[in-house]
Amino acid sequence: EWCHKSDVCGEREKRERDEGRILSTHSRSSLRGIMYDIMEEEVFEFQAAELSDEPCFCPQAEFNDKPDSLFFNDGVRRIDFILVYEDEDKKDFEKRHTFQRRKASLMKMGLELEATQSVIDEKLLFVKVHMPWDVLCTYAEVLHIKLPIQPNDLSCHPSPWRCLSFLTKPFYPSEELITKEAEFFTAAFEKDRLDYFYMKDKDTFFTPSMRSRMAYYILSRAPYEIRGNIKKFGITKLLGGGVYKAAYPLHDCRFNVKSKEDDCPNERYLLYQEWANPKSFYKMQPLDLIRKYYGEKIGIYFAWLGFYTIMLTLAAAVGLGCFIYGYRTQDTSTWSKEVCNPEIGGQIVMCPQCDRECKFWRLNSTCEASKKLCIFDNFGTLVFAVFMSIWVTLFLEFWKRYQAELEYEWDTVEFLEQEEPPRPEYEAKCIYERKNPVTGVKEKVPYTACGRCFRVSLGIGTVVFWIFLILASIVAIIVYRLAVFFAFSAKLRTQDLRELEPLKEYVTPQMATSVTASLISFVVIMILNVLYERVAIWITDFELPRTKTDYENSLTLKMFLFQFVNYYSSCFYIAFVKGKAVGYPGDPVYLLGKYRNEECDPGGCLIELTTQLSIIMGGKAIWNNIQEVLLPWVKNLIFRYFTRVTSQKVIPRWEQDYELQPVSQLGLFYEYLEMVIQFGFVTLFVASFPLAPVLALVNNLFEIRVDAWKITTQFRRVVPEKAQHIGAWQPILGGIAILAVATNVSYYMIPRLVYYWSFSVYPYGNYSNHTMEGYINSSLSIFSTSHFSNESMPIATYNITTCRYRDFRYPPGHPRQYEYNVYYWHVIAAKMAFIIVVEHIVYLTKFILSYVIPDVPYAVREQIKREKYLTQVILHETNLKLVTKRLKPINEETLKDTAMKMAMEELDPDF
Repeated sequence: EWCHKSDVCGEREKRERDEGRILSTHSRSSLRGIMYDIMEEEVFEFQAAELSDEPCFCPQAEFNDKPDSLFFNDGVRRIDFILVYEDEDKKDFEKRHTFQRRKASLMKMGLELEATQSVIDEKLLFVKVHMPWDVLCTYAEVLHIKLPIQPNDLSCHPSPWRCLSFLTKPFYPSEELITKEAEFFTAAFEKDRLDYFYMKDKDTFFTPSMRSRMAYYILSRAPYEIRGNIKKFGITKLLGGGVYKAAYPLHDCRFNVKSKEDDCPNERYLLYQEWANPKSFYKMQPLDLIRKYYGEKIGIYFAWLGFYTIMLTLAAAVGLGCFIYGYRTQDTSTWSKEVCNPEIGGQIVMCPQCDRECKFWRLNSTCEASKKLCIFDNFGTLVFAVFMSIWVTLFLEFWKRYQAELEYEWDTVEFLEQEEPPRPEYEAKCIYERKNPVTGVKEKVPYTACGRCFRVSLGIGTVVFWIFLILASIVAIIVYRLAVFFAFSAKLRTQDLRELEPLKEYVTPQMATSVTASLISFVVIMILNVLYERVAIWITDFELPRTKTDYENSLTLKMFLFQFVNYYSSCFYIAFVKGKAVGYPGDPVYLLGKYRNEECDPGGCLIELTTQLSIIMGGKAIWNNIQEVLLPWVKNLIFRYFTRVTSQKVIPRWEQDYELQPVSQLGLFYEYLEMVIQFGFVTLFVASFPLAPVLALVNNLFEIRVDAWKITTQFRRVVPEKAQHIGAWQPILGGIAILAVATNVSYYMIPRLVYYWSFSVYPYGNYSNHTMEGYINSSLSIFSTSHFSNESMPIATYNITTCRYRDFRYPPGHPRQYEYNVYYWHVIAAKMAFIIVVEHIVYLTKFILSYVIPDVPYAVREQIKREKYLTQVILHETNLKLVTKRLKPINEETLKDTAMKMAMEELDPDF
């Protein structure tokens, strides 16, 4: 590799280059004691120096035929990062000159480099990056990396289930392969107090994930061009501009074969055998090893996903029980029997559900649909709806507690926002000065107060515009439903559909409309997702958040608001809008003054909502698995096919990783989004689909292993990142939980409960005992066909004088004909009472659980206090000794006089 040599290049570089390595132009001694802000300014001042035309070389070494090696050719210096670029000799002069200047800065950031030519492609060069000890110490202090200071001396409480360990042992990773690591008290690293840290071996003191994280931190801030106030720096920009083709840390071995190197920990192999392998689907996850290999951010995601899956087992068991109960009792449902009874449902003529073309129809034509509705709409589902409202509270409370334990075990308890450095994109545009409101020190920011207001306003406006665009698409689908229902009603109610004979009982106009509309809705959702994703990323980039956490939180909120409206709006329409404002046959309500509003089946819209949820949840799961599993596998297969080599060639570790898929810049965003959207389906509409938790559980059992298999076998190693919790997804889950209470208590079975307890007996009913007999007749109002308007009058009346429709209104001839009757107001009052009572019960339960179950376990609080005490004692012991030496010794006589004086003051205050 060529680089332009600056004025600071001296004889020392030449000597070290002859030894096969190059050191930073900043001397190692100058790196000691550099803090974050000072270091940043020095880097930019250095890079502003004028570059000369004299070239210097990054040493190039031949591959030593060790495919599993993680070190330079000298076997001493560990590879902390890999950069890939094309050889400049193969390019034209102008491009070569530009690329040389931009790669020069990476050799001036304290890194040692060694280049090796590709075994497969002669054009490619792999630059191995190593961080010397002094640089590691400096950046460990800058990044506040926590390291061990003393073994944990607090006794751990034995599990109350230890007597059953022989039963649970097969469900845990093999202790012979993945050994439990010793626990330590930790503290933020300080170079000046190195002697007080627990260090057995200098080479292993910083783990590979720590080294990779620090290397990426340096590379992401390496400046390559400064023009006035405009600073261009960071490996991300160089990758985007094609200067480098790839940048990634190394996997420690192949996923299915152990490394032949003696000191290799083979952590990737262990993760595959005990975690990512499909054969291990029944085992618990080795979270500590996941966190050690991939970092806390990946670890906390899989911890949350595993916890969510475990909690789903309880919800799935209750939901499956409700489904079985509904299936077993569908033939015993009184109101369903009445629908199917030829003497009752067969004699009830229903009014046409559209104008002119639609015909009268018999109620018993919906017999099979009513039976299927009884599976999901029964007393068991009512109990399940209340149970899920409490379950979601338990899930969030217990997750907070478990998350607190992980925060302590993974040293993220005090991971504060000020410890997170600004994003390189943010730093590059800092051209305005302002006074920091906290420190009072002047600092540079990329925008003024007005500029920030403009950026945020533009972002909010764009999000609102896209949400209205989604709502417009939903209105278009509703119009489609109304238009198509007209056609289906005209055809599917006829008695001569011989070609549909096997399915004739199931293919009703409502069902046909619902299925086709759900499919179209799913396609629209997927298309809008692709378009909005790019818009959301562009807006967030334009807003220029300061830290990566701020960036992810901003993008998360935008994407979730969009996805929430996109996925759930059609479900909310069916659950809470459809069939609510239809009027009655003599005075129907029209949408846009043209399309007559849809009505529900006599049993309600619940079966349509179930269909909608099934199609969207199932289609989404299939589509996500295609994207997450099939596409990366096919891409890797194609890449290996076009870059295949003869079997005699040995491919090094870094080139094997280069053949894998690059990691997305958004990281785990889409995995979180997929699971949170699923969480919404499981909690918001579970009353209409009790099998949703079961399907979610099955999906998640596969999802954990698919995600594990994907990142372990198909993708390059992720750059480790620190994370304290799941970020903005936590309040989003809380918001869904609150909304779930409202949606689940708005239950469809309330009209039947009102009839059973009030209208089946005196004074409204004729039965002596509470019963569901006569419910169908009570829930259908009567309409006189002579009251049809000219626009809605059916073409064929068949001499029918009255028909029935789904509503609670007075019959024709009554002084208040077609107005709401007393049954309607009883139902409204019962719904309001049910909502208020259940809502208060759930929120009272939530309050009690929040009080009884502390967010941080008692044992963890004690360990945190102990760690803080040790940190204060050990890390500040040096300063205490210095203060003690400076104090003058106190002689014995002075001490006695002081004691006597204090005693006299106690006896006589006026002394």
